[in-house]
Amino acid sequence: MDINSSIGCRVSECKYHAGDSQHCTLDKIMVGKNESYSSKAEDTDCESFKAKEDKAY
Repeated sequence: MDINSSIGCRVSECKYHAGDSQHCTLDKIMVGKNESYSSKAEDTDCESFKAKEDKAY
């Protein structure tokens, strides 16, 4: 698993989380919005998120 130091991530439940490092292992991610107009962070989502299959976290 390669760490992408350009993409920080604190979602340890994600399949692509880098474990002990707060980074993503993907080369790129897709960020989308969940509101018609996004004006704050809560209006956006990481659309590249996939839950870990192993629920032992």
